[in-house]
Amino acid sequence: MRPGEQLKDLRSRLGITTRDVTERSQRIAAAEGNEEFYISNAWLTQIENTDATPSIYKLYSISTIYHIKFTDLLLLFGVDLENVAKHQLAMRPEHTQLTNVESADGDRAITFPVRFDRGFLPDQSNLLSRMVEVWGEIPIGLVRQLDIRHSHYGYIGLRDYTLFPLLRPGSFVQIDQRIRKVQASKWRTEFDRPIYFIELRDGYACCWCELQGNKLLLVPHPLSPCSIRQVLYGTDAEVVGQVTGVAMQIVDINAGSSDETPPSPQLPKRS
Repeated sequence: MRPGEQLKDLRSRLGITTRDVTERSQRIAAAEGNEEFYISNAWLTQIENTDATPSIYKLYSISTIYHIKFTDLLLLFGVDLENVAKHQLAMRPEHTQLTNVESADGDRAITFPVRFDRGFLPDQSNLLSRMVEVWGEIPIGLVRQLDIRHSHYGYIGLRDYTLFPLLRPGSFVQIDQRIRKVQASKWRTEFDRPIYFIELRDGYACCWCELQGNKLLLVPHPLSPCSIRQVLYGTDAEVVGQVTGVAMQIVDINAGSSDETPPSPQLPKRS
């Protein structure tokens, strides 16, 4: 069925005449101070019986009069705003710029409950699968791009300074579960060195790793106050996966009110 025919069917089911649409659109046009919102009887008849496409102003009026979501009207004409965020993520800009993730409802954020289960402590690193509910505002478009049920995401505990300052406490990381073996590949800089999310008997760790026989070394950043830890691979530690992405705040907005600053690492003295 053509979009125009669907509009006509919708109007008929609502019991609205073309005259009703004309009168109500006139009030909208007057309120907005723009005659583009006005829908004449002849125009509405043309839309309902041809393949003509209405302007955004007239779609706005139809959305208001028919009490139908504007995004649903766009779908009738083959425009799916659900795909905006997907296309934006695929078309990464070449130059640094301010940006946002679009959604079917514009830039609106949704607030939904996020509660941590009893085993989740914000001070410790953990998997986001331990989250049951959370309260917070998150852009709709971004949420729809996250496959939380089928992907793994990790949380760096507020007291976990293992890879600080490369990964700050409170960061969220994306984990590729397909890479569950520590690779002995060569790397030139700390940014090239693979980071792994490790499940331990008493919690989790996010760090660099070195495998020496059956011993797994959990290697911290050189500027971190943490020390290298050694655990038995396969017995005391399992590799959840390799970290492939990170969402991190680079400035602590509560730095002035918090006394939980990391201890300074002991740097080598100059001779």
